[in-house]
Amino acid sequence: MSHIAVERNRRRQMNDHLKVLRSLTPCFYIKRGDQASIIGGVIEFIKELQQVLQSLEANKRRKSLSPSPSPRPLQLINTLPPPPDSPFSFESTTANKELGVCCNSSAADVEAKISGPNVLLKVIARKIPGQILKIISVLEKLSFQIIHLNISSMEDMVLYSFIVKIGLECRLSLEELAMEVQRSYSLDPLCNAEV
Repeated sequence: MSHIAVERNRRRQMNDHLKVLRSLTPCFYIKRGDQASIIGGVIEFIKELQQVLQSLEANKRRKSLSPSPSPRPLQLINTLPPPPDSPFSFESTTANKELGVCCNSSAADVEAKISGPNVLLKVIARKIPGQILKIISVLEKLSFQIIHLNISSMEDMVLYSFIVKIGLECRLSLEELAMEVQRSYSLDPLCNAEV
């Protein structure tokens, strides 16, 4: 009788732990509700988080090793609108003393606004596993430092909200930033199939 109670308690604890793991993992990592799928999805999510952490740590190490030049004010470069045959559409905004731009395509909607020394970047798109790493890589290559990242998802859509600090060596316009984030989606074979 004692063995049955112990086994029942073990199964209850296992189910409780699986429920917690499932609640902490974005739904697009877990394909089905069985134990193997939940654990597999959690493993994939943890691997992606580890890659993000390694990328951020490498960026932090690079910043701590490079000498810090004196700060300079942000210089926005005026750019011409995209050519008429471009798959992207731009919309400039100047609300609440914030300079901003929206760059929309069938793959993603990207909005970038300057707020003080930072850029507020929002990306709304279909969920694609690994896409956040591509966006982070683009931001790092462009000399932006990620201060804050929030990920919100609903059904098959995701909203990535970044607050990024503009690096001293950054010479991009908001339009160019939005275009580079858009291009990160075109590197995805699944995205190309739908565009």
